Amino acid sequence: MAQYLLTIYQPDGDPPPPEILDPIMRDVEAVNAEMREAGAWVFSGGLLPPSSATVVQVKESEALVTDGPYLEGKEHVGGFTVIEAPDLDAALEWGHKLARAITLPIEVRPMAFGFCG
Repeated sequence: MAQYLLTIYQPDGDPPPPEILDPIMRDVEAVNAEMREAGAWVFSGGLLPPSSATVVQVKESEALVTDGPYLEGKEHVGGFTVIEAPDLDAALEWGHKLARAITLPIEVRPMAFGFCG
């Protein structure tokens, strides 16, 4: 079975107030529970704001470390879920369920193994 990365994109800025966010998070946990029950869920995680990021690059054999996100934009990666699915159509169905629950765009991308390492 293939693995897919479901990437959550969220707008920059403060999170919504609890009266909006709490029901969304309950819906997201319900989708995660459904994924676990179906054997599709591998792991997931949320990320701290882009301001907490540190970028490491190599320039002329030297490590260059800078604060902040690598890319500046109006949106950022806020979290992710890794799933196992038999094919892209099944992965897209999970992406659809997650997007409906979280009310944000979800990028579904197959993972490549043997490429890095």
